[in-house]
Amino acid sequence: MQRPRRGEKIANNRRTLLCYTLITFALGTTTFACNAKYTEMIWIDLRDAPGGPTALIENAMHFRINFVAISWQAPLLILLQTLYRCFVIWNWARQVMIPMIALYIGMIVVAIVILVQAGSGAIFYDIDTAPAYLAFQAMLTILYTILVTKRLLVIRGQMKQALVGYDSSTYDTIILMLVESAVSYTVFIIIFMVAFAVDSNSLSTLCFLSINQIQVSRLSASLMLASFLQKK
Repeated sequence: MQRPRRGEKIANNRRTLLCYTLITFALGTTTFACNAKYTEMIWIDLRDAPGGPTALIENAMHFRINFVAISWQAPLLILLQTLYRCFVIWNWARQVMIPMIALYIGMIVVAIVILVQAGSGAIFYDIDTAPAYLAFQAMLTILYTILVTKRLLVIRGQMKQALVGYDSSTYDTIILMLVESAVSYTVFIIIFMVAFAVDSNSLSTLCFLSINQIQVSRLSASLMLASFLQKK
């Protein structure tokens, strides 16, 4: 954390951001480690178990390591940070906050239901609420991208009108990163949902084990937007 200059006090949001970053990193690392370990178990350690890798994939929730991976997911915290950035750029407008918060709360409720069902011994791929959780993620991602992109385009237009020859390359880069990360993540979520719908356990497992890597692109775009807002 950067120290303040000339004896100034550390801003409260710096400490909050530091704690948020550490918690998110810890949760993401734990989830990634659990997913990597179970992948090793499927294809190496337990490949000769009755039913082979297919049975291990279908009965993933029978292993505590996968329940930990689901329980310690970081996406909810990552989305909380993106919501904050969206509210800031829209100056805490109620017409923006209400639908975004409603979707976020719905996502939390569905996540709790999934955890309860998974903890009761249900087969993960038989949990009907899992696609609903993915749908909430997709809707929240699309809405966030539309709102932030629209606001940045408006601000960019105002800057061009106010300053002749204004270089808008920074705005263009951020908008492009937001749209690219949202498109890749949304397509990934749709594939995940289709895999659930057609009972393709192998594809669903592949998506489940890869979701952290896909989220990195979203987080990088969000961090770039955060850095840009702090300079303004």
